[in-house]
Amino acid sequence: MATVIYPSPIFGPVHSRRLGVSLGINLLPADGKFCTFDCIYCECGYNKDHRPHAKLPSRKEVCEALEKKLKEMQENGPEPNVLTFAGNGEPTSHPEFAGIIDDTLMLRDRYFPEAKVSVLSNATFIHKPEVFAALNKIDNNILKLDTVDSDYIRLVDCPTGHYDVNRIIEGMKAFHGNLIVQSMFLKGKTETGVDVDNTTDRYVLPWLDVVKEIAPRQVMVYTIDRETPDHALQKATHEELDRIVALLEKAGIKASASY
Repeated sequence: MATVIYPSPIFGPVHSRRLGVSLGINLLPADGKFCTFDCIYCECGYNKDHRPHAKLPSRKEVCEALEKKLKEMQENGPEPNVLTFAGNGEPTSHPEFAGIIDDTLMLRDRYFPEAKVSVLSNATFIHKPEVFAALNKIDNNILKLDTVDSDYIRLVDCPTGHYDVNRIIEGMKAFHGNLIVQSMFLKGKTETGVDVDNTTDRYVLPWLDVVKEIAPRQVMVYTIDRETPDHALQKATHEELDRIVALLEKAGIKASASY
């Protein structure tokens, strides 16, 4: 079973395919995973297989650990390009997320003012005013939208509660361009034999129409990079991702692909 369970609250720095030298901030426990999605491609595995027992790190613990690491990096390197909220689940689910963002921006300005602050989110909490406001403060508000097909979302992203893709889309539009859309493209079949190829026009063109409506400042398309809990999945090809990037750029939307 694929499992990459990250330390908490700070991990790395690591080299990100999309963001450069990235210092990770994990607001979930270090001993397991829980998320509002249970994606069949998640490098952290399935929720049910890695139930955490530890508590969430507190705002104070995150702030102290982050400052300690930034001091160390200031003295010994490397210089981070980005401070990235990611890890063992959905970062915006932390009840003190908004305050932690304020602390992070303050520490970034103190130690590495050129570094960007990024959040990788599945967008399930953007309807909360405090989360929405916090995401509007950061440099890279990166929100997931793998498809606009509800059946595909249930099959691949596997939301753990009620999920209305149209509500998510309207929430993304409310950022008025202050967001980056991140979309996973993959191929193959599930272990139960269901086709999950979302690189075809059947999925790409409706998704593209919605992305145009959202009007993000950038779109990041990517594919599988590590072992997945559903072992039958396959990477999208360079050519398929390049085609999607070309469609976005033709529509006037800045786009990049990570292979």
